[in-house]
Amino acid sequence: MDLQIKNQLFIVGGATSGLGKAVAEALLKEGALIIAVARGEEKLKAFQQTAPGQIEIFTGDLTAPGVTDALLQQIGERTIQGIVVNAGGPPAKTVLETSLDDWDAAYKNILRWKVDLTKSIVSKMIPENYGRIVFIESAAVKQPIENLVLSTALRLAVVGFAKTFAQEISKSGITINILAPGAHDTPAITRLHVKKSEQTGMPVDEVRKLGTKEIPVGILGDAADFGSLAVWLLSPVSKYITGQTFTVDGGTNKSVFG
Repeated sequence: MDLQIKNQLFIVGGATSGLGKAVAEALLKEGALIIAVARGEEKLKAFQQTAPGQIEIFTGDLTAPGVTDALLQQIGERTIQGIVVNAGGPPAKTVLETSLDDWDAAYKNILRWKVDLTKSIVSKMIPENYGRIVFIESAAVKQPIENLVLSTALRLAVVGFAKTFAQEISKSGITINILAPGAHDTPAITRLHVKKSEQTGMPVDEVRKLGTKEIPVGILGDAADFGSLAVWLLSPVSKYITGQTFTVDGGTNKSVFG
């Protein structure tokens, strides 16, 4: 299937690790051009060498003040066809383990910068009458996940923002959708396994095995498969889908509307 994105320019947050990297690699396979965003310059440069003609790098923490403005300056007057809004998650904690400082940090690190960046990118897309925005959040927005109260609460706010924004600009040719991944075989799942290990005294490997058994399909998610879905949503062929949250969790969410 031709996704019609060859030589189109996309921004990918968290492009050197986990699901962000999987989406970046899937875009590259389709011939797209990307601005890869991550905090580690060495990893970005190494990633750039895998497809030097297609990858431009931007080093910075998008959750930090002023970094969004710096990214916009690098983009300049160029047309952006799509963006993957993605960054790392908050620490794994129960409600009683959290402090108000944790909640303030979660607001800044999960919600605030996404509102700022998305508004700015949409303003660039509106004159083109086209754009694709995909948020990578968490399956916790559909069904709370143990030890992820900060992620659950603030990512729900992101979904509310994205859904509202998608409706407001629905006739602009711009779509906004959310991917809600469950347990995938990436570094992000390790922090949850480590947390559970600390709580139970069970070895991390055993926690991983038991957690995998609880997934209806019996395996952890494949990041490459996730990337292929994201790229489809980033392409012109997904024009009739906007404001939706797609759970990608191997059937873990039992809700009829999961």
